[in-house]
Amino acid sequence: MQLQKSIQVLQITEVLYFPYRNRFPSMNFEAEILTAPHDNSELYVIPSMRSLTAEEYVEAFKSFLDHSTEHQCMDEFNKEEMPNIMAGLGNGKSTINVLGVGSGTGEQDLKMIRILQAVHPGALIDNEIIEPNPQHVAAYKELVNQAPDLQNVSFIWHQLTSSEYEQQVKEKGAHKKFDFIHMIQMLYRVEDIPNTIKFFHSCLNHHGKLLIIILSDSSGWASLWKKYKHCLPSTDSGHYITSNGITDVLKRLGVEYRVYEFLSGWDITECFIEGDPVGACMMDFLTGTKNFLGTAPPGLRRRLQEALCQPECSSKKDGRIIFSNNLSMIVVES
Repeated sequence: MQLQKSIQVLQITEVLYFPYRNRFPSMNFEAEILTAPHDNSELYVIPSMRSLTAEEYVEAFKSFLDHSTEHQCMDEFNKEEMPNIMAGLGNGKSTINVLGVGSGTGEQDLKMIRILQAVHPGALIDNEIIEPNPQHVAAYKELVNQAPDLQNVSFIWHQLTSSEYEQQVKEKGAHKKFDFIHMIQMLYRVEDIPNTIKFFHSCLNHHGKLLIIILSDSSGWASLWKKYKHCLPSTDSGHYITSNGITDVLKRLGVEYRVYEFLSGWDITECFIEGDPVGACMMDFLTGTKNFLGTAPPGLRRRLQEALCQPECSSKKDGRIIFSNNLSMIVVES
């Protein structure tokens, strides 16, 4: 008599992410994992969903940059607005102090440094960088070493998070002032956004400026995070913050600011091609989840892909699906 094989379902789940369940309006997330289709095997392993590591995030972010116009959008802002913004910096001093917060590998930093050199010829530029990722710091240093036009610029790197830097400054009791501070696309990973902005604003010299670049409320991200939040996995550990959230903070602080809006797009067509490795990497970046397409419940994958196609999030151009990645450049006065 043939014995019927028993099927065991093993769920591998890291408890770390369970506190984030309250971001889901329903509990379908776990239920769908547990109701995977049965086969005749004795053991069916369902891999767990987990957040991207720092190294995996860097790789996914590179894929995003390769298929988006984010840096071109920043270049447009640099060309059209930055010379006028930087014209009043330094107040006639021979040295201009600059601080980059979460500067990554430094490409955008050096573009702004060169604009500052052009606007203030002959001035010395003291450039300090806060960046926790050692790979990014190494890449930034290599970029500087290869640049022949930075002789009047000094560089100091702080391999710290913004909160670690803030703590270090407060413990030392020294509060260095800067003429220009920039925070480019980094507030999503900050623990306390209002107090972080308040602290770095307090680091400005008289006539100094703080530049915050953040996703616009006209972007597809804003619609995705607000209207379709239930389609995102709990493993996405970043803050869902857009420009209106930042300007609300600035209003409460009672500081003057101006917002510049620039259009940007991200071609996500490959996200809808079954088995496409580029699309898989894009979905990892979009959800902050490692191997999202391979580990997410089918229902969650379907809902997210449907949400991405909504007109509030994307548009179609020449047969391609372009996700709106519009940016807000917020310039805050001291």
